[in-house]
Amino acid sequence: MPDFKQKLGAEFPNFDCKTTKGDFKFHEFLDSGSKKPHTVLFSHPKDFTPVCTTELGTLEKNKEEFAKRGVKLIGISCDSVEDHHAWSKDVTMLGMLNPNEKDAAGIPLPARALFVIGPDHKLKLSIVHPATTGRNYDELIRTLDSLRLTTDFSLATPVDWKRGERVIVTPSVATEDAKKRFKNLEIKELGKLVYPV
Repeated sequence: MPDFKQKLGAEFPNFDCKTTKGDFKFHEFLDSGSKKPHTVLFSHPKDFTPVCTTELGTLEKNKEEFAKRGVKLIGISCDSVEDHHAWSKDVTMLGMLNPNEKDAAGIPLPARALFVIGPDHKLKLSIVHPATTGRNYDELIRTLDSLRLTTDFSLATPVDWKRGERVIVTPSVATEDAKKRFKNLEIKELGKLVYPV
């Protein structure tokens, strides 16, 4: 297993994947599907646990939102491929899970790490939650939208930004270039603002 202590902008490691869909090198997955050039790699602590089950259910429910943004999803955990297959049969039956289930050995569960990797194989986002805290996938989708605005248009998003609200032209774009590129450009004292494209 590779060391996931990655810095933003660093190339993400290429490692062997054993999955429910077959075995492959991770970079092969990154390069697959030209209509989905970005990848979200998420980890979950353990199959058959309540928080992990709700997260995977939410990902399944929102898979079209990710697809619309050109994003493919892949999960990783410490469990075996056989356990993943068995769990996938139970994932829709939330009532079967005991939320008070604890690790009898007292071994801490792995964290919930999430990485967004660009088509250049470079890390664009890294988030780590404790095993007891589920992720907010609405925030992930908002962040993916922001990352695409930066990549495609040199735009940044302010605090609490939502799709359809004003965005900021990054400082790397000269004011004269911004005036040519963006309609309805409004120049403020602290920076250049523009309506979303």
